[in-house]
Amino acid sequence: MKRAVCSGSFDPVTNGHIDIFERASRMFDELIVCVFQNQKKKAFFPVEQRVELLRESVKHLPNVYVLSFSGLLTDFMKQHDASIIVRGVRSVKDLEYEENEAYMIRHLDPDIDTVFLLTRPEYSFISSSGVRELYSFQGRLRGLVPECVEQAFTEMKEKERK
Repeated sequence: MKRAVCSGSFDPVTNGHIDIFERASRMFDELIVCVFQNQKKKAFFPVEQRVELLRESVKHLPNVYVLSFSGLLTDFMKQHDASIIVRGVRSVKDLEYEENEAYMIRHLDPDIDTVFLLTRPEYSFISSSGVRELYSFQGRLRGLVPECVEQAFTEMKEKERK
């Protein structure tokens, strides 16, 4: 069985992420989407809510599972018998960053390979940070994030008004 892992903060998950998950789910027997707390970033949604939103967003993909973790990705992969990392790449800038990450992981565990999937052009401008910024200026999120994520933002806005 080929089990792959796609990890990230997914704060929030975007339609670009979902496209990568859908495509990777056709390439591998199982895909585990791992949500982690990025120590360099202040989280917008708590990890538990991100996991819930991801599970709702990928429920149409029977071989995709969503988990959370903290620690080294290589340790998580060993625990789940996975040897492939899937990373979405939007630009040359993303590729340079992801390449360095892949080399570091290769240093930690030479049995782990990284597969890069190019983002479809219609999603290449979407980023979680861009979505958060758009939300902060009351911009329209339709088409950028799954419906459940759009609803979570709406609920957050309603709480802020009270």
